[in-house]
Amino acid sequence: MHVPVLLKKLTLIVVTAIMLSACASQGGTHNEPHPDDPWEGFNRGVWAFNRGLDKAIVKPIAQGYHYVTPNFIEQGISNFVDNLLYTVTVANLLLQGRFDDFGTALGRLVLNSTFGLGGFVDVATVEGITRHDEDFGQTFAVWGWKDSPYLMLPFLGPSTLRDGIGRIPEIWIDGGDIVVRKTDRIEPLIATILDARVSLLPRDDEIDEAVDSYLFVRDAWLQNRRFKISNGNNDLPDYEFFLDEGESPDATQD
Repeated sequence: MHVPVLLKKLTLIVVTAIMLSACASQGGTHNEPHPDDPWEGFNRGVWAFNRGLDKAIVKPIAQGYHYVTPNFIEQGISNFVDNLLYTVTVANLLLQGRFDDFGTALGRLVLNSTFGLGGFVDVATVEGITRHDEDFGQTFAVWGWKDSPYLMLPFLGPSTLRDGIGRIPEIWIDGGDIVVRKTDRIEPLIATILDARVSLLPRDDEIDEAVDSYLFVRDAWLQNRRFKISNGNNDLPDYEFFLDEGESPDATQD
């Protein structure tokens, strides 16, 4: 089984387990759950697992890659990854009925894939073509699934029940998964993971310094997610506010 498909099938298992166990797990607690995070106990456990894995393996590799890779090569790989994943944005703009934006996004994908040498050079941005960022979770929100509980996924990180389910159709549309399936090579997956982790390196100190790193990431991620779903009509998260935020009564520090 291909690794990307395996990870995304894991999402299915986790989401199903949450849906089946939520009622039972809530019945035994006397603490009022946060309205956005009714499964906080489970989510904190997954957060601790992800943090341990990241500190032991993912972050050191990402730091080493960032240190030894020349900037122009790192930027080219980042452009390549963005172009691979852009198939998801193109498909979701169509599903949302945003046909003008769909045409622009499709043109951007074609331009970067051809004249941009497979996406390594972001020709479309140089030409002033707008870049969109859409996924199935956002499409579900457009279709009416507005509110969804926060869900921390193993390996995959912050999400919601809606957005976790939204990862399932990406298996067939994500350009990186398509390349891996067709070529039996995992380089696109490795590049995607490294690019995503390197982009988060500037935030590591803020997360480590937060009174409760779990709350910092959860609240900032949810605000950023609402910003994307509203197409920029909500404010971006105030990260400094989250750094000063106090612990919840049942918070645990890592």
